[in-house]
Amino acid sequence: MAFDYGTKRIGIAVTDPLQIIATGLDTIHPKDIIEFLKKYMQIERIERFIVGEPKQMDGSASQSAPHVKGFITTLKKNFPTIPVQTLDERFTSKIASATIAQSGLKKSDRQRKELIDTISATLILQSYLERKNFS
Repeated sequence: MAFDYGTKRIGIAVTDPLQIIATGLDTIHPKDIIEFLKKYMQIERIERFIVGEPKQMDGSASQSAPHVKGFITTLKKNFPTIPVQTLDERFTSKIASATIAQSGLKKSDRQRKELIDTISATLILQSYLERKNFS
């Protein structure tokens, strides 16, 4: 399961059982994420959390990095048996926006920020899966 963390929304993506394809799951408000995950984990098994790590163009931490670190701490505290990994998320929001723009969706749907967050999480997870399968 992957997350594109934001202080207003968290995009969430999951993968198939064979861990080949990432799929957008939902966008959740940060205050609701732990309850959402507890309910989700009653139905589905989660092997690992992948959290998008926000970085500047030069590779240094971005302004939102402390919020992401806090989110990771919360994940580890609430789900101590599930490993957490970070993955560079530079450009995922831009790629998500471009994907949405080319999708043929109505303008009102293309402007939904929740969709960008979910697609960003999907891109983060797909990138992780590709790296894992090629290493």
